Amino acid sequence: MIVSFKNIYVSLFVSLQVILFFNTTCQSQDTVQIDVSGRLERAEIEWLSQWPSPESKNQKDKAKQKLKEFFFGKKDRELNRPVSVLAANQNSFWILDQENGAIFLVNNKVGKIPHFIERGNNVFPSLVSICSFHTNEFLVTDSYLNKIFLINPEKKKCTILNDSLKLNKPTGIAFSPVNNEIWVIETGAHRIVVLNDKGEIIKEIGHRGVGKVEFNFPTHICIDKKGNVYVVDAMNFRIQVFNKEGELISVFGSNGDATGFFASPKGIATDSYGHIYVADALFHAVQVFDINGNFLYTFGSQGQSEGQFWMPSGIFIDDSDKIYVADSYNSRIQMFQLIVQAKQ
Repeated sequence: MIVSFKNIYVSLFVSLQVILFFNTTCQSQDTVQIDVSGRLERAEIEWLSQWPSPESKNQKDKAKQKLKEFFFGKKDRELNRPVSVLAANQNSFWILDQENGAIFLVNNKVGKIPHFIERGNNVFPSLVSICSFHTNEFLVTDSYLNKIFLINPEKKKCTILNDSLKLNKPTGIAFSPVNNEIWVIETGAHRIVVLNDKGEIIKEIGHRGVGKVEFNFPTHICIDKKGNVYVVDAMNFRIQVFNKEGELISVFGSNGDATGFFASPKGIATDSYGHIYVADALFHAVQVFDINGNFLYTFGSQGQSEGQFWMPSGIFIDDSDKIYVADSYNSRIQMFQLIVQAKQ
């Protein structure tokens, strides 16, 4: 009898996820006191909504889909495994669906795959990250194709950014309007590459290792309004923070199974108070830290209800502190609102 090691690996992986799904020590908090400009204030994370909504899969919608398939022979693809999300404005956001190999645009709660992004039978095999670029443009990485795609919705174009650019498993991507640079995580090379807005390499940062400015399978990245850069150094179980010039500011985090530690850090984002949010897939939660790496609070727990997660990955926070989380294995995007009130 021939034994498939791939099948054994998949079975063990799934079993591990089920065990971790029901056993974790990262506990959620509803409210917490935080220091804002020297004042103790109360922070709350309020659940807002999710997409797709549970009501969107009712019998009426299913009947419409059947009629559409009958007359037009085309079946709509549903959101399966969202890994990254980016809000264009208060009413619309983009989603990368890794399992579908598709990019969704949700506008006024209606989601679709724009036709100009469709690649025929050649879907995107490994979508990872999306970020805003110049006005109304977006950048998307595909780690299998080793390419960065430039999306311009107004011109209805999806093109490759600098087709001559050679990358090794590009994953996280972020654009800094402060110095007009694109920062890309090269997971396969264990480093960061910094590009100009034409996709030409300006500099490279880091190599494989466990020291400062060294990486072990880095994955996600974000840049704040000051140009500071936050990198998820995934298999070193830590976050490294750089200034806009690429100089190290701080390093924090280590492997562990309790709040304040990391088990499988994924997406990263910052709010308007400078706090750092890290989605941890194996904790099924989002943890929040200050710039010095001090743990502040966490939200989310294991499950499928409102405010619960199953291996979340991407996270995005807009200018109004609305939080979007790619709840990957629950096949949805959940939206939250950070509310900060002065302590009475």
